[in-house]
Amino acid sequence: MALANAQTFLFLVVFAFMFVLSMANFNYTWAGGKWNKTNCPYGNYHPNATQTSNKFNVGGSENWHYGFDYMDWARKCGPFFVNDTLVFKYDPPNLNGGFPHSVYLLPNYWSFIKCDLRRAKRIANPIQGGGEGFEFVLKKSQPYFFACGEHGGIHCNNGTMKFVVMPLKRWSF
Repeated sequence: MALANAQTFLFLVVFAFMFVLSMANFNYTWAGGKWNKTNCPYGNYHPNATQTSNKFNVGGSENWHYGFDYMDWARKCGPFFVNDTLVFKYDPPNLNGGFPHSVYLLPNYWSFIKCDLRRAKRIANPIQGGGEGFEFVLKKSQPYFFACGEHGGIHCNNGTMKFVVMPLKRWSF
């Protein structure tokens, strides 16, 4: 009985998290379709009005670097839809020092909160972010947990170089 209650509680917590995440752009009105795109390159309209996929440069003009709040960026630039592409651009390692960056896909919310990279999958190494950047397509309607995994996850642990997106399915009426 206790196991069933624990499973029900866990289901409700996950459902509530996914619902809140998908509704994070709180300035949206269903009737008017006015999306809040503060600090996004798209202005006050949603780029998916034509039912096509779109590319989003992670961090906008700031790109992928230490000290930027990517959770805030994702909240302001969302919602994201299935088949949208996230582009991670960052400087490759250089001889002058600097800190290399990478992109990891974490398997679950707990790993995301704890920045536990043991089961995470590195989807872009420190070199792949240069030039046009590394592209990642959101193929399913599921939460995607991203983080920088260099230096043992220090950039993730301070809370800035990580974010989560929950792409929505497109509905045609």
